[in-house]
Amino acid sequence: MRRIYLDHNASTPVHPEVLTAMLPYFAECFGNPSSIHSFGREARDAVETAREAIAGFLGVAKEEVVLTSGGTESDNLAIKGIAGAPRSGHIITSQIEHHAVLRTCQHLEREGFSVTYLPVDGHGLVDPEAVERALRPDTILVTIQYANSEVGTIEPVEEIARVVRARGVPFHVDGVQAFGKVPFQVREIGIDLLSFSSHKIYGPKGIGGLYIRKGTRMVPIQHGGDHERRRRAGTENVAACVGFAKAVELRAREMHDEARRLTQLRDRFWEGIRERVPDVRLNGHPTRRLPGTSNISFKGVEAESLILALDLKGIGASAGSACTSGSLEPSFVLTAMGEPPEWALGALRCSMGRGTTAEDVEYVLEVLPAAVQRIRALSPASVA
Repeated sequence: MRRIYLDHNASTPVHPEVLTAMLPYFAECFGNPSSIHSFGREARDAVETAREAIAGFLGVAKEEVVLTSGGTESDNLAIKGIAGAPRSGHIITSQIEHHAVLRTCQHLEREGFSVTYLPVDGHGLVDPEAVERALRPDTILVTIQYANSEVGTIEPVEEIARVVRARGVPFHVDGVQAFGKVPFQVREIGIDLLSFSSHKIYGPKGIGGLYIRKGTRMVPIQHGGDHERRRRAGTENVAACVGFAKAVELRAREMHDEARRLTQLRDRFWEGIRERVPDVRLNGHPTRRLPGTSNISFKGVEAESLILALDLKGIGASAGSACTSGSLEPSFVLTAMGEPPEWALGALRCSMGRGTTAEDVEYVLEVLPAAVQRIRALSPASVA
């Protein structure tokens, strides 16, 4: 049976060149990077070379890059690290952030911090003027994602950065979904902290990073050795660091052309669905959106049923973030965007990647309408 993977926002396959680069560091170059003998120095050189490559991709100094276990740890380190310096204050975020940000902010609320959760418009955009109005004398951090994982909307990060920097408040951006997919330079934008991850760009799972602008006051959130300039204790995952750097190198070479190609496939996918299926709605911004992301609501359809029907045909898609899979509630992102429950419950996210072809899209367009029709025919509303 043909297999088509349309869940690249959840995770991507490891690029063959990434795997090849990693293999020696599982058995041949196995030293601990903190050891001073030749085995350790060999591992340390690999880690620092990887850090330099990642920093170069971001356009920052390598000393400003902390290697972590992934996006969730990076978000936690950014938010709790800033909050731990004054140990009190006000944080601004949005209602549609990833749970790694939202639940960290909720934890800090229980610790006595004040948090403002900004609303978004019908496209999922945060209003920079709303950020400005929310700023207070005791605001210690603004944390807004670069792009939403469910609907793909790209936030006005540049405008928000100007507002925040004018007030001298640190600005954290969860860049996990945008890193390596759309071009940006953190220094030009004015970002103080940026979270990013490997497994969204064809690198290994379990490795990510946090850019921390030089001079940003932070405290570590885990303690132990003096790793990562005392900002993140724990022995570095050398093989994963090497793999992440190789994935970044490949993204630097392929990102622009791939973004154009995926945008064309994404737009063809939506047009094909709109032509074939009645009562459908595109969620997120129509153009200001990640190249490969389509979030589409089918009225009168439960997303879980549609996902299972597509899976039987070899197609892998999702109802939203992998971190919220299994929930029977409407997407909190779509709810915050004002989507009615009857539409939000039928939202399907299809995220394309480097292996997605035009033929794949056409196959899905053949299968999907019939699946929607069958589910609608069996729904209680249709029977009544």
